[in-house]
Amino acid sequence: MKKNTIGVIVGAVAIVAAGVWFVNRGGDAAPGGKGGPGGGRGGGGPTVVNVVKPVREDVPVVQQSNGTVTPVSTVDLRPQTTSTIRTVHIKEGQFVKKGQLMFSLDDRADRASVQRAEAQIARDRASLADLERQYKRSQELAAQNYISQSQVDTLRSQVEAARALVGAANAEAQASRVAASYTAIHAPMSGRVGAITVYPGSLVQPTVSLTTITQLDPIHVAFTLPESVLSELLAAQRSGAVEVEATPEGGKPATGRLSFVDNTVDPVAGTIKVKGEFANPGAQLWPGQFVRTRVTIRMLKDALVIPQTAIINSVNGTFVYVVDKDMTAREVKIQRLYAFGNNAAVTGLAGTEQVITEGKQNLRAGGKVMLPGQGGGEGRGKGARGAKGAPA
Repeated sequence: MKKNTIGVIVGAVAIVAAGVWFVNRGGDAAPGGKGGPGGGRGGGGPTVVNVVKPVREDVPVVQQSNGTVTPVSTVDLRPQTTSTIRTVHIKEGQFVKKGQLMFSLDDRADRASVQRAEAQIARDRASLADLERQYKRSQELAAQNYISQSQVDTLRSQVEAARALVGAANAEAQASRVAASYTAIHAPMSGRVGAITVYPGSLVQPTVSLTTITQLDPIHVAFTLPESVLSELLAAQRSGAVEVEATPEGGKPATGRLSFVDNTVDPVAGTIKVKGEFANPGAQLWPGQFVRTRVTIRMLKDALVIPQTAIINSVNGTFVYVVDKDMTAREVKIQRLYAFGNNAAVTGLAGTEQVITEGKQNLRAGGKVMLPGQGGGEGRGKGARGAKGAPA
């Protein structure tokens, strides 16, 4: 009974020892493993990695935001006098040009006032002409001592008073013409007409809105940017036109320029209001429309660009792994200048390195690496030679 028990115990010990030997052998054989020297973490073989070479290119620094299309100006048309609508010359939704006739009001009373003022001017001019003739004659008579100088002076005063009356009559006639001009309402600017709220025969007064005109070309896009880019934005604006791109939902992008930077920063949101001005001849941008905006703050000339997947962030800073000539990994500290899409512009590299993008999770500085294809071909060659030289 005891012999059987001892036999069982010895067998179990042998099985455990065999398992330990097998595990150790497997760990030493695995490339990049933890069991032996030479791997990324001290493993038995080099780590397979993918590499890229940094690319030099001009990188625009872009800020993106959501914006709203706003008209440059919108005018609410109202009459300047109380009258009735005689003719409506436009239709709702029509595009009008500056100076185009839009509404005609009843102008009969105003035209009569103009005629009365012009008649007054004619009468006053006739009186002035008569007094001027008398004054000239009095000067001749005074020279011959037929009348006194005081009579001449009296006539001269009458001439000056008559001239003043003519001037007043002219001013009255001009006021009548201005009042008469209020009966013809013209477009103050080019734009699109809104809803028309009156019709021929409607009684209107200065409190009644006739319609609105909205300017569509050019047009503004209003949006906000973080205050952190304010200094760069102002510097770019001082150096020249700042490009703004606006893309409506489902539409094509439109390109304009930065036209306005607000004079205060919102202390609650930490943003600043800005506007871009866009040429809009085809009315692609519509007031109130939601758009996505892109502003080019500055341009990074001849910057080094690498994939963001190559960048490693740690407590010691930001760095990448590069492949040295002896096929070992070397740590290079970098600074990320600007990230865009899957790439980033960085400093700290010379531009000739082979930057590791995949496989870096198994690396440490100084660890052996190999490129795809190198390890596989080399392994197959060694395996073939080993098979040929092995004893039968």
